[in-house]
Amino acid sequence: MIFWFCIGIVGLILIQFVVAILRIKFFWKNHKHDLSSDLPAVSILVAARNEEKDICNLLKSFELLDYPSERMQFLFADDQSTDRTAEILKDWCGEGVNRILISITSSESGIFNKNGKANALAILGEKATGNYYFFTDADCEVNPGWVSEGVDAFIGNVGLVIGITQVKANQLMERFQEIDWWLTLGFVKVATDLGVHTTGLGNNMVISREAYEQSGGFKNIPFCLTEDLEISRSIQREGFTIAHKVSMGMLASTKPEANFSDLLDQRKRWMSGVMTLPFYWKLILGLQAVYFVGLIGLIVLSPAIGLLLGLIKMLLQGMFLRLFSRKAGMKINGLSLLLFDFYNLHTTVLTILYYFWPSNTKWKSRIYP
Repeated sequence: MIFWFCIGIVGLILIQFVVAILRIKFFWKNHKHDLSSDLPAVSILVAARNEEKDICNLLKSFELLDYPSERMQFLFADDQSTDRTAEILKDWCGEGVNRILISITSSESGIFNKNGKANALAILGEKATGNYYFFTDADCEVNPGWVSEGVDAFIGNVGLVIGITQVKANQLMERFQEIDWWLTLGFVKVATDLGVHTTGLGNNMVISREAYEQSGGFKNIPFCLTEDLEISRSIQREGFTIAHKVSMGMLASTKPEANFSDLLDQRKRWMSGVMTLPFYWKLILGLQAVYFVGLIGLIVLSPAIGLLLGLIKMLLQGMFLRLFSRKAGMKINGLSLLLFDFYNLHTTVLTILYYFWPSNTKWKSRIYP
């Protein structure tokens, strides 16, 4: 009985990857149409807090955007930084009339949301004038085609477009984080193309002005630590759909978590959003964790079958990730793919344990219950 239960769990994961590969290979959606010569105005919104080490890279990438500067508005919120973030932003914004810096005071903290980032974005949303609102994080970099390809993806009743984000990886631990992001976003792409409600992506997304205003924007979402998930929910409730644009132009890069402790804090925050998802999403995500239980059980009961099925899963997973990353013009290290499941097992178990551990969540030098 236990043997067949383990076979069933592992078999479901294998089927999941076969379906995902077929969707990527034969049912890919580009979400692309030709822009008219009259390019729409856009607003780019960035909330920053203590980002002096990375924000210069973001600003340099903004200077390389292949979109008319007179059609772009840059909005930054310095959320009470204690380093040189405000100074760097002030200097950069002083070089153009379309660059605006808003300094959030202590009296403005929490006026829209107790989540500092959501509150800052809500304040920026009040100042945005574009037809489309672009969102990224202060520790990211975007490609030159980011704006043009983001606008290009709005077809029909699409209200929110998410891009693709790659972790900048050098060391092995960082490469595992990179693969983890590719895997998560790969499943988001498959689900989104199937019309299943998914999520926003806080460091790489675009919202139409119509969808933002109709949903109430960030100032209307409840307190949460996953504001991108909540804004996507509010937009979908208004009848808009989400498109996932995966291309070189819509690719952004972000830094990896510096150590395992920071990684667990990040995952604990993400888990708070996962626990609010519909039952079917919890079931699908739970299956990813139970897979390791099933595989270990098979290896104990029948080593040959367990190891064979584990190898097949690794190969299917690698094939899926290779296909998906190539759609964005990127390639994943092969050795890292083969070793990824050993990392994934440990992080999955520790994330679950850490989420239920009675401790607060640390995020951007703030503590949240």
